[in-house]
Amino acid sequence: MPALEPGNMADIDTEKTLGQARSLMEEGKEEEARMWLLNLLKDKQNNVAALLMLGGSYFEENKFKEAKLVFQQLIKIDPGVGLYSIALFNTLWRLEETDGALEEIRRFMLHADKDTEKETIAQYLSTLSVMEKNNQITTVP
Repeated sequence: MPALEPGNMADIDTEKTLGQARSLMEEGKEEEARMWLLNLLKDKQNNVAALLMLGGSYFEENKFKEAKLVFQQLIKIDPGVGLYSIALFNTLWRLEETDGALEEIRRFMLHADKDTEKETIAQYLSTLSVMEKNNQITTVP
């Protein structure tokens, strides 16, 4: 069986590509893994698994501007998912974009299913409380 190469994306199904990227990440080959993911996303822009892996990879390597773009794409796909919102919030926080991070909380609260996302909502309320106590914000959004 020939070796898998990023250039042969048309011949490789999505799961194999994701598996290859995951393996490369486990081997510490983040840049190569991201290349696989980016190639996959050329044809399947809304592949949630690829976007999560890509955004997480950027975040872990402190490439927060890149991670921000990826997490924003996930939110466009499904604005009410807590995992995506928290990823974007943390990224904006790391970029010291406090207003953007707080706006993300507001945006999420408007779109989230209150039953499905109880945990995320509770985490955000706790975070806001701590931020207010630490004078990082003056009013809860």
